[in-house]
Order: sequence, then C-alpha cells, then structure tokens
Amino acid sequence: MGQQFVVQLPNRPGELAHLAKALCARGVNIVQVHQTTVGDLTTAEIHTNCCDDDTTDVLRSMGLPFVVGTSLVVEIEDTPCAFAAVSDRLTHAGVDLEGYCIIARANGMATWAISVDRLDLARQVLGMPAAGVSA
Repeated sequence: MGQQFVVQLPNRPGELAHLAKALCARGVNIVQVHQTTVGDLTTAEIHTNCCDDDTTDVLRSMGLPFVVGTSLVVEIEDTPCAFAAVSDRLTHAGVDLEGYCIIARANGMATWAISVDRLDLARQVLGMPAAGVSA
C-alpha cells in the first residue's frame, strides 16, 4: 500500500464525492478510505495504489489541508490487546503513529495499514525487513 493521505474537508454533503471525482479525473485509484466527522469538519483517510504526486497535486489544487504518511502493512493477531501491544512498542521506540486502519481479517489475524513518521525505525521495531529488502 502506498501513501496515506489524511485530508480535512468541510462537513457538507458532496465534499468527499467532489474529492473522489477530482482524484478519478487524474487517474488515482482509491484503495481504502475512511471518513470521520466531528462538528463542521470531516477527515478522510485515503490510501491510493499509485500516483502519490497526482494525489498531492489534486489536494493542493482544491486548497484542502492534508498530511501525508507512509503506510506500513502489518499482520498481527486479531485479539483484544494485540494492536495495543504493537502501538505501545512503536511509541516507546519514538515512532509516531499518524493513522491506522484494519484492511483485512482472516484466520485469527488482522492486517493493518499503519501510517508512521519513521518507517525504517518502525520496520526495525516490528522485526520487518528494511524497505527494498526481501524477507
């Protein structure tokens, strides 16, 4: 999974649809999206499968505030405390969790997309190979 974009939108009907159409026009495919609303604002967490520069260009052209993070896909046990343990390990190592969501569940495991500020350190803490290194 590529970049994760957390976008702030006005809480009005059609705002997310307007963004989705603009991304579509640039050929950006939304792989995962999660939206949360509080009061007058809504936040959309969008994962795309490509075109990170195109996504950034679209968001900037629309004047939308956003942050970009790098997603790390991890598989952990699907138990009540498993994510707490993983997030605690990352936090104690100095890794900031910027966003996260479950993207799949099967056979007692949960696959999470976790956006972090220090990808290499997160990989090290979780015992994963460095980017570009085969396991």
